[in-house]
Amino acid sequence: MIEDGVDMARVIRSGDYIGGKAWDALEIETFEDVTVRLHWTDRPYVWHVNDGPEVFAVLDGVVEMHVRHSGGQRMFRLEPGDIFHVHEGDEHRAMPQGAARILVIERKGSV
Repeated sequence: MIEDGVDMARVIRSGDYIGGKAWDALEIETFEDVTVRLHWTDRPYVWHVNDGPEVFAVLDGVVEMHVRHSGGQRMFRLEPGDIFHVHEGDEHRAMPQGAARILVIERKGSV
């Protein structure tokens, strides 16, 4: 899964990471108040609103991202290589279609 290299650099083989439960995360880095985490899941996440922006990059699998706005709802189908961005206050829910690995960049401590 993780290979150590020179000067503490590492390669993370995202396809090898499997969490013990849905939405488990491998902490990759923290920059001041921002975290970069690799998530593994095979279950939907709850509807939620982040307290800051979120960048959500699908590395493996397919994820349906549902977003509520203006009394309606919209769904985006995300495949490997797709990046999804939500602003602070955007209500959303990720629904993987089978197992998925997702790189998430968001404010530290965000839901």
